[in-house]
Amino acid sequence: MTLQDKIEARIARKRDDVFLSREFMDLGGEDQVLRVLRKLVKEGSLVRLGYGVYGRAIQSRLSGEPILYNQNGFIGAAQQALDKLGVAWEPTEAERAYNEGRSTQIPVNPVVRVTGRFSRHLSYGGRELILER
Repeated sequence: MTLQDKIEARIARKRDDVFLSREFMDLGGEDQVLRVLRKLVKEGSLVRLGYGVYGRAIQSRLSGEPILYNQNGFIGAAQQALDKLGVAWEPTEAERAYNEGRSTQIPVNPVVRVTGRFSRHLSYGGRELILER
């Protein structure tokens, strides 16, 4: 099996929608793994969300372009990425108010409150994850 076959098999086995490049470093060298991940992004199997962060992709029925596959959209994928990166986060006050029924306004922007240090940028489709401190 080639390195690409091994990486594709591991992605198919996992239930996660977000993958870190370091999850595949045991399969080969860093340059080789990153080369394969770039190729998978180009082929439309993955989408790049940030430095070393990739999301599972499916083909759009409308445009034929690869789109992020996550039940909760970009915010769900970003929260899963933060969990995998070991970053402590919590929902914002607006999201908590909506979930508890105190507000009828649906939070539209992807925002999370980060406790601690985190300086990466996660983005997809022109939308960037906004970090509150």
